[in-house]
Amino acid sequence: MMVGSTGCVLSQLFRSFDQDHCSFQRYLWTYLLLVKNGSLFEVLNEVIFDKDLNLLNLDLTDLTRRRPVYKRQPAGNYSVQKSNGCLLPGLVDDVALVCLALSCRSDYPSLACVNKRFNWLIRSGYLYKLRRQLGVREHWVYLACSLMPWEAFDPVRQRWMRLPRMPCDECFSYADKESLAVGTQLLVFGRELTGFAIWMYNLVTCDWSRCPMMSLPRCLFGSSSSGEIAIVAGGSDMAGHVLKCVELYDSESGTWEALPDMNMPRRLCSGFFMDGKFYVIGGMSSHTDSLTCGEEFNLKTRTWRRIRNMYPGGNRATQSPPLVAVVNNQLYAADQSTNEVKKYDKENNTWNVVRPLPVRADSSNGWGLAFKACGDKLLVVGGHRGPQGEVIVLHYWCPEEGNMAGADWDILSIRERAGAFVYNCAIMGC
Repeated sequence: MMVGSTGCVLSQLFRSFDQDHCSFQRYLWTYLLLVKNGSLFEVLNEVIFDKDLNLLNLDLTDLTRRRPVYKRQPAGNYSVQKSNGCLLPGLVDDVALVCLALSCRSDYPSLACVNKRFNWLIRSGYLYKLRRQLGVREHWVYLACSLMPWEAFDPVRQRWMRLPRMPCDECFSYADKESLAVGTQLLVFGRELTGFAIWMYNLVTCDWSRCPMMSLPRCLFGSSSSGEIAIVAGGSDMAGHVLKCVELYDSESGTWEALPDMNMPRRLCSGFFMDGKFYVIGGMSSHTDSLTCGEEFNLKTRTWRRIRNMYPGGNRATQSPPLVAVVNNQLYAADQSTNEVKKYDKENNTWNVVRPLPVRADSSNGWGLAFKACGDKLLVVGGHRGPQGEVIVLHYWCPEEGNMAGADWDILSIRERAGAFVYNCAIMGC
């Protein structure tokens, strides 16, 4: 299976196991080394040795010393005992944790079934924190369509997963909603009978709960996330007033913080992070006045800078917010009127056409279509009506490949019986 130095390491690992250990533990460790077509060993070697990663600097105290706590179940009572064994036989827990962090997160539910200690490890959320420190990130697509409730798509395993039903009222279910993925949370903004509400899906606990509200609840805002924080800018309040206030959400603490106001109020705008700064472009300052300028927020100085003519043409009240995405710190937009993808030139403050869209955006003024960054790829999610009915197609293109592949987009996945209209889409990278 493996040759050379890798085979030697495997044989040494197996010899280090006690004879009493079950074969499943050996298979588990073998899988961790062979996952992703056998590349995990090289990745682990690079992380630990080539990059001189000091594992002692990682906060492993909670996992190596803290006793796991389990909830009492109706069918019985789990005893709370500290395990004297290690996570992976023959390895110290520091290295074992790195191995688990480097494995595909699609396997975490299965790993949680190995034993109580693995279950506590997965449900503690610690592995996601360790993945962030190691720079490991997998991007999943979270999607809600006209005939499909929230589902998650794993591009690595090509697997669709249905999320639990959101415990909201009917008003929230049928009203327009906005979504945002931050950290290991999926936030869905909408309106209930009593007013604005935010429901949060937690990837670690796999359930929905209410998210704390903003200081000033709103809709039709511009937003984006970077790691564990997200910024919400502008929008409209319950009375329909156009806002210029901004708030930052910390997913680790679950708190909102007020930031300095933008220079101009705007609704139906879009937000994004680029080069470590937060931007807002497009939108309308009133129900009739369209904005062509953009604004840049410096998180270090906490100041806003206005950029004239950053979004020429603006967007009308009937149009969707600008369809924008950032890949490798380069800004792209899906033009809703010409059905083209354009790239922003930072130096000249201009836009250049790079290729046509794989679906039409002008048929519904940009609504019902998702244009997102998924790692190093641009992702276009749109509906298609064919002889077999309505389906949702996930198209992708890697900008680093340029236009060598022509105007064609590759297809990442096709979701049948989902309808032809995308209500919400968010990309979670963790």
